[in-house]
Amino acid sequence: MGDAQFLRAQFATMFGRAATLYQAPGRVNLIGEHTDYNDGFVLPAAIDLACWVAAARREDGKLRIYSANVQESVESDLGRGPQRRSGKWWDYPLGVAWALQEAGYRLHGADLYVRGDVPLGAGLSASAAIEVSVGYALLDLFGCAIDRTRLALACQRAENEFVGMRCGIMDQFISCHGQAGHALLLDCRSLEHRAARLPDGLRLVVCNTMVRHSLAASEYNVRRMQCEEGVKRLAEVLPQIRSLRDVTHEDLQRHRDRLSDTVYRRCRHVVTENDRVQRFASALERGDRISLKQLMADSHRSLRDDYEVSCAELDLMVDVASQQTGLLGARMTGGGFGGCTINLVEAVHARNFQSGVAAAYRAATRKDPDIYLCEAADGAGRRND
Repeated sequence: MGDAQFLRAQFATMFGRAATLYQAPGRVNLIGEHTDYNDGFVLPAAIDLACWVAAARREDGKLRIYSANVQESVESDLGRGPQRRSGKWWDYPLGVAWALQEAGYRLHGADLYVRGDVPLGAGLSASAAIEVSVGYALLDLFGCAIDRTRLALACQRAENEFVGMRCGIMDQFISCHGQAGHALLLDCRSLEHRAARLPDGLRLVVCNTMVRHSLAASEYNVRRMQCEEGVKRLAEVLPQIRSLRDVTHEDLQRHRDRLSDTVYRRCRHVVTENDRVQRFASALERGDRISLKQLMADSHRSLRDDYEVSCAELDLMVDVASQQTGLLGARMTGGGFGGCTINLVEAVHARNFQSGVAAAYRAATRKDPDIYLCEAADGAGRRND
């Protein structure tokens, strides 16, 4: 029995009726880390790891959700307003329902069976995958026109205001707008975007360090505050700036004495990373593999030294990858403090790369890494198979 048939059968067993099936992908960011919440540029790709939702509409205002991953259920009455934030997994789907209602959509309730294969805590945006899949399902069930950008913004609002994570728009946007065989160059201020075709014969290899340091969430918000502090200080002499997106490297060097050393380095990462994203997109179009590799290496160094969101395991994983045949670039991806690296690898060498990295990382850490050979995938949608 295939995945689609299995999910429909599980839904029928639990809820006693037929379901429509929806899916939204996780993502990996090729370059452009911690730039999205600074109105900057990013270059993510949706991947073929996803969250699946089997769903059927209700008319009584109840939202009943079962997670196969944690084997727990939750029920909410949409007519009584949102439940309070709980810190549990269900904050994500309930937050999306709240955000869609706040955006003016009329929802009447649904039964949802949710299962995902995006690894949790690995920096591949399992949270956006569940948000977007649930949001898409709720809109489609009730015949609402689906504007993918509006859906992404509602899901971001759910995570910002209901879950309490001050994420940027990138994760939800690529989960909505992903295109098979392509990354997406996204301007996080204007939301203008264009597909960037990935070279033929390339695999996206994601290496999970299997560590997630406890300070990740709190330090993410600290980094945001440090960037905001930098903008506040620089705006005293650069009144035209609204965010670090507007600051040039020359501006930053000229006025670095207005910033503490830490805030200066945080700002330097964002400013230089925005430039790397633009150059990376151009290198993709030219097929310039040497530049791709150098830009990814520079990005990792900046995240490690200036933004200080890497860790020993991520640095080791990048070093191990650099010793393998077929590598076209490696860097940490996601928020940092553990999670994954993204590696661009020639497809003919992908299996040997996978086994080589796993053996070297295991020998150094005594941890068995999960390594995923991924393809760039399409964004959210209804599944008819």
